[in-house]
Amino acid sequence: MTLHLFGIRHHGPGCARSLRAALEELQPDVVVMEGPADALDALELAAHPEMKPPVAMLIYPPDEPARAVYFPLTVFSPEWQALQWASENKVPVRLMDLPQSHHFAIAKTAEEELAKRIAEETPQEETEDADDTQETESEEPERTWRADPLALLAEAAGYRDHEMWWEEQIERRTDATDLFAAILEAMRTVREEFPETRERDQLREAFMRKTLRDVLKEKPERVAVVCGAWHTPVLDEDALTGKRPGLTNADDTRLLKGLPKLKTEATWIPWTHSRLSYQSGYGAGVRSPGWYAHLWTSQETAGTRWIATTARLLRDHDLDASSASVIEAVRLADALAAMRELRSPGLAELNDAVQTVLCHGDTAPMQLIRRKLEIGDCLGEVPADTPAVPLAQDLARLQKSLRLKPTSENRVVDLDLRKENDLARSHLLHRLQSLGIPWGRIEQTGGRVSTFHEIWRIEWQPEFAVAIIEANVWGNTVEAAATAKIIQTSTDANNLSIVTNLLDRAILAGLDAATGPLLDRIQTMAAVGADVRHLMHAMPPLARVARYSDVRGTRAEQIEPILVGIFERVTVGLASACAALDDDAAERMLIGIGHVSESLDMLAAADLTDEWQQCLRRLMTQSIHPLLRGWFVRSLLEKGAITDDELDTLARRALSSANPPDACAHWVTGLLRGSGLLLLHQDSVWQLFDRWLSDLDAEVFIEMLPMIRRAFADFSGPERRQMGEKVKNLASEPISRKPAATPTESSTINTERAQKVLPVLAHILGVNLDASNQ
Repeated sequence: MTLHLFGIRHHGPGCARSLRAALEELQPDVVVMEGPADALDALELAAHPEMKPPVAMLIYPPDEPARAVYFPLTVFSPEWQALQWASENKVPVRLMDLPQSHHFAIAKTAEEELAKRIAEETPQEETEDADDTQETESEEPERTWRADPLALLAEAAGYRDHEMWWEEQIERRTDATDLFAAILEAMRTVREEFPETRERDQLREAFMRKTLRDVLKEKPERVAVVCGAWHTPVLDEDALTGKRPGLTNADDTRLLKGLPKLKTEATWIPWTHSRLSYQSGYGAGVRSPGWYAHLWTSQETAGTRWIATTARLLRDHDLDASSASVIEAVRLADALAAMRELRSPGLAELNDAVQTVLCHGDTAPMQLIRRKLEIGDCLGEVPADTPAVPLAQDLARLQKSLRLKPTSENRVVDLDLRKENDLARSHLLHRLQSLGIPWGRIEQTGGRVSTFHEIWRIEWQPEFAVAIIEANVWGNTVEAAATAKIIQTSTDANNLSIVTNLLDRAILAGLDAATGPLLDRIQTMAAVGADVRHLMHAMPPLARVARYSDVRGTRAEQIEPILVGIFERVTVGLASACAALDDDAAERMLIGIGHVSESLDMLAAADLTDEWQQCLRRLMTQSIHPLLRGWFVRSLLEKGAITDDELDTLARRALSSANPPDACAHWVTGLLRGSGLLLLHQDSVWQLFDRWLSDLDAEVFIEMLPMIRRAFADFSGPERRQMGEKVKNLASEPISRKPAATPTESSTINTERAQKVLPVLAHILGVNLDASNQ
């Protein structure tokens, strides 16, 4: 009976290839792997022909799915290759790591104890002085950290980058003879100097030894143990037979006794290469999973194929990458490897060659190569019969029927809501958003925004699997779950704007069953609502529903009475709500007032618009914050509700030298707030602005300059450039009160030249010029 320890790194093509060869040579009777023991039943699916890595084993407590953990595997993971070898050779597999049922329970117990301690100590801490508090804080145990064995070994070998050392010594190694024995010896040396001190890992290793002892009791001839290299020194025969102090069977039993436990379930979910990288926050991640996948598929010609693939990527993005440049880059990479005394070019040498030759020294294309090739966006697949909650099954059915396959690619989907399939896709994406699963987000791009167009940017994230499990509590189908969650959220909400936004979301998601309860809730809250700002924020969603009800199939007559009632309460209470506001409160109030104007513009109701303008006319001369008064003037000016003479009178009053400079600046800021394009055509505004600035004293101008600059900061660059052109010509060419030009003898129309233009215009407009002249 022999025990063979194979210490591996969790994701590495060299380790995976060497392990596969070692298993083939050893032909073990049983394979014992590092992995949660309570996930053993899920291993059967690993051999399913439809399972395509990268995938992850998902383990979660059914009652608290938010505690879920992932165990990712990909084709170059040694554990995945061990599973495939065991399946092909009909060799049983055992998992020996501490069950996640214990991990979950330990974490939950610790959280509960911490919350209890905080609740008990808070009153006492409030009565203690600062010295006592500092003493209590100093008594807290220091967090312990485990040494990084790869970094220690790399530094001992003279490498600053431990990833480069591991890749050179292990992942691109061609001769795997005695590799695992060398890894075991290296880890023994490191652990003698840096023993394991973390309680969590001590529990895990104790359970590993307990499992191995149980396996050995069955008396197999050859046992293959596949685990992280760090654990191998405490899993050898000396440790299992009790020859090492502190690692005996009695010690492990005492350590594991009485551990709490939670019920768990395990399944498989698709994963991505990007989630295997360090930058995703994955503790056992690698720097370049795409490069490792490339090493797995093309070991002998990895460098040449990598540069050729890079050139193809650059060409796909309209960047130059000739065949001659590819050849030159390959030669440069080989030369760099020789100069650095490496057996073959690694990723660092290949990147240096690519940046020098293909990218001409530019670093920008290297970011594209890093994202697309070094990391990659490969998304795995799991079999259709993989255990899943009912909500996940319904979502998979909808994705298939709507031809909206989940991929890790970040792509844009343009939906025409007049088409049945596109409308159903829109409903699905909106429903998932309501459930906290942001598969897509709406984008406002170009001129395609309309009542029947939606432009989505979608990207599937593996973490959505946990969100689906959490959302299953609301219902077994996407529609039922979204409806139930929206209704419950509206019941718990105490802010009217939240409920109206929920109604807007329900309409967009096609949740007809939620519309009635939401309308009842809105009507109840609007009848008793007293906060004018909340009422104003509640109007835009209702206005959108009433304005575009025909597109989504909603009856506007249900919305309009509620909307009118809210509007009337706003006009009655707005004056008192605008009184005695500071600068920040005025900014918040202006946002709400803007929502009212936006809502009325959508409704295009003449009677409500007239009432709103009368309300603003009353307020623009009252003693309220000048920012609001300035905006009221601008809003009425755009609607043609005040004349240039009235504007001149209001401006002289607001910008009088008797007023404080900051009040004048706030009034001007309010006057300029809004569309820059419309402001460019308000000639009277530019004239009074020019006159006011010209009359300012130098000291006052310097004081007000920062506030004036902030007033123009919200405009876009092109708008500011056009404003600069307008200001430049302001003094030489008076803008307003300029009589329209009248035809004179000197401005006679050149009929002959005009006749030459008419055929071109007729062709553009599709007009038959001969028929129109008859």
